Formats: sequence, C-alpha cells, structure tokens
Amino acid sequence: MHKKSNMILTAVFIVFMFALTCTCWLKPETVYSESERRVLASKPDFSISAIASGKFMTDFESYTTDQFPFREHLRMIRALFSTNVLGRMETHQLYTYGGHIAKMEYPESPEMIDYAVNKLNNIYNKYLKDTDCKIYLSIIPDKNCFLAPQKGILSLDYPSFIEKCKSKLSYMEYIDIVPLLSADDYYLTDSHWKQENILDVAVHLGDKMGTDVSAEYEVVKLDLPFKGVYAGQSALPVKGDPLNYLTNDTLKNAVVTYYDTGMPKEGELYNMEKAHGKDPYEMFLSGTSPFITIENQNAKTQKELILLRDSFGSSLAPLFAEGYSKITIVDIRYIQSDFLGNLIDFNHSDVLFLYSTTLLNNSTALR
Repeated sequence: MHKKSNMILTAVFIVFMFALTCTCWLKPETVYSESERRVLASKPDFSISAIASGKFMTDFESYTTDQFPFREHLRMIRALFSTNVLGRMETHQLYTYGGHIAKMEYPESPEMIDYAVNKLNNIYNKYLKDTDCKIYLSIIPDKNCFLAPQKGILSLDYPSFIEKCKSKLSYMEYIDIVPLLSADDYYLTDSHWKQENILDVAVHLGDKMGTDVSAEYEVVKLDLPFKGVYAGQSALPVKGDPLNYLTNDTLKNAVVTYYDTGMPKEGELYNMEKAHGKDPYEMFLSGTSPFITIENQNAKTQKELILLRDSFGSSLAPLFAEGYSKITIVDIRYIQSDFLGNLIDFNHSDVLFLYSTTLLNNSTALR
C-alpha cells in the first residue's frame, strides 16, 4: 500500500511538472513587468553553440524565472514569507517601516561623490565662473534619512555626506532644507516627495535666494491611488497615497516649453496622460525631460532662475514660478552638459543646483 501511494504521488508530481513546463513554454510571453518596471527575459535561441558555451542554460534560467506562470502571486507569497515568517528586515534592499517602503542607500561611495562634484565643477568653470550669477546648492535627503535609524537599517551618515559635498563645492552658497523634511513628506511606496508637502521647502529656498515665491494654491486630488516603484519591486500588498498636485492662476497661465527633440514645443505643467501611466510621478513636468522653461509674465520680479536638478525637482520647480519671470530647468542625466552654452544665457540669474543624496551617491548618470 505504501509503495502504491508513493507511485501515485510520483505520478501526480510528474504530471504537475509536465503541465507547468508546457504552460510556461506555450503561454504568450509577458514582455514587460508593470510592477517591477522592467523588460522580462524572452525565450532564448536554441543552437549548438549556445548550448556548448553554457549561454543557453543561463538565458533559459532567466527566461523561466521571468515567465513562470502566476509569477506575480508567487512573488507576493515569497515577500510575505520572507518578512513575516523569516523575519528578515530587508529583501532585495527594500524594507518597510511606518507604512513606508524604502530602499537602502548604503554604503557611501566617495568615487560617486567625486564624479558628481567634477560634473558640477565643469559647469561652473565653463559657464558660471566669470558671470554675475548667484550660485546656490541644496541637497535633498532620501527618506532613509528619517526611516533607517528607526528601523535599525544601515544607511548613509547624512550630515557627514552633505558636509563632504558642501566642502567640495564651497563656491556655492548652501541652503539647508533637511530640517524642513520628515518621512511623511515622501510617498509611502516611492522615493519622491509629495508636492503638497514641500511648499515650505520652496519658500525657504526662495527666501535664501532673495525672492518671494510664496503663494496660495488649490490642491487637486486625482482619482487614483499612487503606488510608486517600490510597491512593485517589493511585491508586498500595500496601500497607495493620494496623488495630488498644486495649481493657481499663476501656474494655469504659465507658458511651459519642452525641448525634448531640440525644437521648442509648448506643453502642460502637469501631464495627465503620464499620471495614469506606468509611473504617475512623471505627471510633474512630464518626467524625464532634459530641458524645460517655465515663463510667468506676471511674476513679482524680472529675476530668472536656472535650476539644475534630478527628478525631485520636477514637482518643486513649479512652486518657484510666483517669484521668477523665467525658470530654466536642466537635467544633465539626459543632456550633455557641454551643450548647455548653446541653450542657456548664464548671466544675471540665480542658479540652483538641487540634487538628492541618492543621485549624488550613484552619479554615473550625470553627463
């Protein structure tokens, strides 16, 4: 009887594995993972040379892992088991605390700091050194600054990290915004900050640059919860945040021009198509645009601002419009800094270098 039971179990297992293999091979390939925001591995080419070199088996392993049936459900089960049963503090460098999902930022990379500093120094030496521009620097802490010590997770020494950057860029006037921020100013499942929570940051930066950017705003709430990049990467069942944006008459009447193709094209301050797309945060200034201008013909002054920034600046830049007649927004991750002289008049302007600790510690994207 025992032998018969083993044979039945073995047969069931073989049938199950055969059915699973057939399902994996015959089901239509999933090209893109919306939750992980990455392209998935496709079926490898079968050839004698690929088998002999071992490439086929390596690619086949990646393919079966990415195309496995019910993969999203299994990812969630694995994540829940890892955190709730095994008690792991982090999985794939992601951890949870106080309803937030955050990604570890550790260790500090002196080489990356130096790389970023060299890029910014080149811009200064090439375009700003002999001008009358007022030059400012502000560093945005990632939310680990507020969460990691509470969770007991390794993280950057943020005061030391910022001090090192300041000392290497001493010709810039530093504006400290860290005391104005807390974990609640960031989305629960994303790295970025909430626009409606950083009005005090915008006003503080404006004051330090000698410009009043304060204004009254209407908070517009979109009809969808915002689940950021960490929600999909963690595979945990989580709640999203409300996705809001700020507007008033100044922003409604501002002229926003994008230079994505090199030619000017007017667009919207808030891109509603992207708000309902793969990464809703890209609604702010259409996400990864290399060069944008915002013009306010009714500004309080005729001052102009040149903002060199990463993605955090997308939601902050509109909040400067009240106090500047023109804001030029540059992202040197997507445009060569050597070309900036062809696009920008670096005279008679405030210049703000605004970068997150995440980018400065992983700066190879700067061009």
